[in-house]
Amino acid sequence: MAPASTAPAEVRAHQALEETRQGFPAFRERFEGDWGMTPPESLREFWAFLRSLGPADRQALADLDLAPYGVADLLEEPGRPTRDGIDVRVHGRYYRDPPEFVTFLHGGSDGLHFGLWFDDGRTCAGVAGYHTDDGDGVGVPQGTPLEVVRAHLEGSWRDLLDEERAGAPVDERRNRLRGLRALLVAFGVGDPGHEGVDYLRTLPAARPLPERVMTLDGGGALLPRGAVPPRGPQEGAEDHHWYTRVYEELTGDPEAVTAAAAEAVRRCAAGDPAQALVLGRDLHWVSQGDPLRERLAAELLVAAYRALGRPALAGIVQAHRDHRDLPQVTVLR
Repeated sequence: MAPASTAPAEVRAHQALEETRQGFPAFRERFEGDWGMTPPESLREFWAFLRSLGPADRQALADLDLAPYGVADLLEEPGRPTRDGIDVRVHGRYYRDPPEFVTFLHGGSDGLHFGLWFDDGRTCAGVAGYHTDDGDGVGVPQGTPLEVVRAHLEGSWRDLLDEERAGAPVDERRNRLRGLRALLVAFGVGDPGHEGVDYLRTLPAARPLPERVMTLDGGGALLPRGAVPPRGPQEGAEDHHWYTRVYEELTGDPEAVTAAAAEAVRRCAAGDPAQALVLGRDLHWVSQGDPLRERLAAELLVAAYRALGRPALAGIVQAHRDHRDLPQVTVLR
């Protein structure tokens, strides 16, 4: 039972956290059984936040163009089946989503969506997000689902100032956002004393890890400690010249790409999966409906993940390969 929307934010947050503590094990069992990974505690907190929303809060979330999606659709009903026996792991999985990316939130325009990031194939390293209809990357994973909501809220708060200066009515939306912010603060998300651009300036920059090397999707590929990286670490900002060069190499000469993939598979079989992982991720990102790049990406990633002891990610690759041409990514009944 959801908390009464008239109760103070702190009361609603506390009650929802207690309720989800009891209900989360059923979701965890489904997620661990089908995805083979452990859902983070931050996802339970996101569920509690959703359960604590009152009518004005739900409208505020809609004002932000945010809606739970993907694995979040199973939080209330963990037993929901898929239509036509489609693998549940492709629910909310867009064409370019890296295997490490598990959608939990839809963000409105241009296919914006956010995912939990499981780059070790077991535990969540943070949150990433991107526009599937645009050319931007997923970014270095960091933060939690509720921190994504707070950042989105404060970006909208900043934009309301511009709308207000242009003469648009903003008071109702601002009041709803103020209430939603209070609820997020009750969940311990962010400083209540910072708003809009001031809050956004307090957010930490993404911290590159030396073992997470550059990939075209911007999320980086996690190598085991001690592995020789084929590239430098993934930075927070995209290197346009590097991206263009690698993109042209992978979408240009099919014979050269096939030869590079064969060499990566050979090295993987010899105990060095780094190149197979990186090349597989890049080919997945730039597949663009090309059957050769789709096939090579899947083969490289399955080989790399198995060699790295990440069977859950190998399974996601295979499920996505089987259903990558679906006309829509909603597969739950």
